[in-house]
Amino acid sequence: MSATSSDEGTNRSVDGTSQEKRYKGIRCRRWGKWVSEIRVPGSQERLWLGTYSTPEGAAMAYDVASYSLKGTTSLRKLNFPSMLPPTARTDLSPRSIQKAASDAGMAMDARFITSRETTSNNEVLNISVDDYL
Repeated sequence: MSATSSDEGTNRSVDGTSQEKRYKGIRCRRWGKWVSEIRVPGSQERLWLGTYSTPEGAAMAYDVASYSLKGTTSLRKLNFPSMLPPTARTDLSPRSIQKAASDAGMAMDARFITSRETTSNNEVLNISVDDYL
């Protein structure tokens, strides 16, 4: 079974349930990791942008690469247009684009993972003994 269903525009999560595809340039592997890659305009070459724990991390990597390759014409089609990091520039080599995209994606992953852990810890701390009585 494929991790991506191109007919429906959906991704399958690890448990096999269908999840609406929210971000451009990413796909989910069968085991739950998110990956991103992009085609270089005017060629058949693809730039591998990495594997991420969250869809947001993979989407940010795609945004940085898309902006770096296509410039300001890509701004309307980005996942997070207002969150482009300063490392997203249009004068980078393909290798530099991969590095900038990977760094931005990993930073976004870390941000989302940390916020999940913080939320999870706060939920545990907010439970009262009265809740169990």
